[in-house]
Amino acid sequence: MRNKTVFVACDTSDLKTVQKIITQTKTNTKKLKIIPKFGLQFFYSKKGRKFLEKIKVDFWLDVKINDIPQTSLSAIDSLKDLKKCKFVTVHASGGFEMLKAVKKHAKKINKNLKILVVTILTSLNNKSIKEIGHTKSVKQLVLKQAALIKKSGCDGIVCSAQEALMVRKRYKNLLIITPGIRLPGDSSNDQMRIMTPKQAFKNKVSGIVIGRSLTKGNIKNNTIKLINHLNK
Repeated sequence: MRNKTVFVACDTSDLKTVQKIITQTKTNTKKLKIIPKFGLQFFYSKKGRKFLEKIKVDFWLDVKINDIPQTSLSAIDSLKDLKKCKFVTVHASGGFEMLKAVKKHAKKINKNLKILVVTILTSLNNKSIKEIGHTKSVKQLVLKQAALIKKSGCDGIVCSAQEALMVRKRYKNLLIITPGIRLPGDSSNDQMRIMTPKQAFKNKVSGIVIGRSLTKGNIKNNTIKLINHLNK
């Protein structure tokens, strides 16, 4: 197994559970880096914001900022006290001016903060986006948004592993992070466009996001299962 990055989704508002996830996904191998990812549920919780102010490990704040440029800048500015925040997400649907402004401002408050841009959620498929009003396919939209992301100067794209190889062929240096990852045999739950970790890394992704496959049940055993899967 070559060096790989896995983001573990801490989808809870319970501090003890979060601490357990962080502790029990630690590995002894230098080839696998596991970083906690915190979404809206935790960030909006009463004690979640305070926890992130004092956390000792690098983390990804997945809040999917999507608003007019000035409001988005204010949102980024409000995160400057979160010293261990290394990644934050914004939505591609916010448009080029918003993406460009956010990236420029992020450099001022934290030179190490990387802006990841969410494209089409992995809970959606071609039927879903048609219902919303889009006329293009998921792959066409992701590629269109990838061009916007690259042009804006943002650091990376969040898309499913099914689109990753297509994006990588066109944009060699873009970070590509893929949610919708399941270990073999696990339920897809509310995800539509899924892959296994090994399949995703074969598609040239920079990192993957795993939630329930790691955090549901015995976390330590699930982490070992992940390592064994990647080593096959």
